[in-house]
Amino acid sequence: MAEQGAPNDKAGTTGPVRLRDALRKARIEAADRTGVVVDLRDAEVARLEILHEALDPLFAEIPADVDLFDRGISQGDTPRLWIDAVAHVSMGRDKRIYRFTQDTRFGRILLAESREVPAMVDAVTDYIARRMIEREHAMVVTPGPAVTAAAPAGRNRTAWTFAAGFVAGLAALFILALVMALRGG
Repeated sequence: MAEQGAPNDKAGTTGPVRLRDALRKARIEAADRTGVVVDLRDAEVARLEILHEALDPLFAEIPADVDLFDRGISQGDTPRLWIDAVAHVSMGRDKRIYRFTQDTRFGRILLAESREVPAMVDAVTDYIARRMIEREHAMVVTPGPAVTAAAPAGRNRTAWTFAAGFVAGLAALFILALVMALRGG
């Protein structure tokens, strides 16, 4: 068993290392790491804001009646520049590469990746054009089958079937009540 006054091999000093000093040192290290993380996040947000501003002319061209796109930067663990509800730009692991991704029901897919803002603007432009064409196709009304006078006849048939079933049920209850009265009396 070592004595408290024995030399500490790791520290190279005599005497015990006080817990208070160790906690203070750990807090300082944690604060330094947090500061670095905040600086990296700020750099990510700054790069996303540069791309956000570069997309202003593109979003100015989108007609006012098209409400598919809702651009904005979200601040979180991973800052993102949202293009619409399913597509966003985030920074890659090295914080210098823009990654344009889209969430699908099968997972997230990478649409484009580049270090250059103009390349990302082109990728977002292509994405917006495709989404607007998809919207146009969805808005086209396809002619359905012609509605004829047979539809009201179908409703009448349903009403008559219900009425016939109701009358048959009443008749069955009347006969059951009559049979029970004859047995009991």
